[in-house]
Amino acid sequence: MMKTNKMVSASILSADFSKMGEEAQRMEKAGTDWLHCDVMDGSFVTNITFGFKMLSDLKKWCKLPFDVHLMIVKPERYLERFIEAGADLLSFHIEAVSDPRPYLNLIRSKGVKSGLAISPDTPMEKIFDYLDLCDFVIVMGVYPGYGAQGYIPATSGRIAQLRKEIDKRGLSTLIEIDGGVNLKTAPEIFESGADVLVSGSALFNAAEPDKFIKELKNC
Repeated sequence: MMKTNKMVSASILSADFSKMGEEAQRMEKAGTDWLHCDVMDGSFVTNITFGFKMLSDLKKWCKLPFDVHLMIVKPERYLERFIEAGADLLSFHIEAVSDPRPYLNLIRSKGVKSGLAISPDTPMEKIFDYLDLCDFVIVMGVYPGYGAQGYIPATSGRIAQLRKEIDKRGLSTLIEIDGGVNLKTAPEIFESGADVLVSGSALFNAAEPDKFIKELKNC
C-alpha cells in the first residue's frame, strides 16, 4: 500500500470562538500543517458555524494553509467568495451537487487545491469518476455537523477502498479524514491509507498540542 504523507489539519471548530486569532496562532506554533475550517449553513447540516469574514480575518493571524470544508447546500454559489476570503484548499460535499466537475475545475483555475467530501452513508464509488480533478478527498469519520463524535469503525474500510483506487490509477490525491480522530483511532486510520488527519477537540484540549501532533504523526 502506497503512503504519501502524515499530516494534521487542526479543526478551528473546536477552538474558543472568542479567541479565534490566538487559537489559530497556537495551532501554527504547535506545528499543525493546515487549519481546517468547517463551514456549515444550518441546511446541509443542522449546525451553523462561520463564513467569509472569519476566514479573511484569521488570515491576518497565521500563515497556515486554510483547509476550507463546505458543508452547505449549493456550494457553487460561494466557491469564489471563499477563495477570495483566503481558502488554500477548498472542498464541498459530493452529496450537495449533481455534477462536481465544473466546480472542481473552477477551484483549480483559481490556483486553489480542489477537494470532494463524502459522508458515511454515501457509497465510496460515487466519488471515483472525479478523482482526477481532486487534489484531496475528505472521508467523514463521523456524521457531518458536529464535533466530538466517535469514529465510525466502517470508515477504515472506506479509506482502504479509496486508497486502492487512487493507487491503481497512479494519482497523487490525498486522503483526509475528518471526525473521530484521536490517538486511539489514528494508527488504524493511517494504516488504512490516510494522509491527513483532521483533529478537533482532542487537539485543542491537549495540554501540550505540539506533543499531541507529533504523537499523531508517529502513530
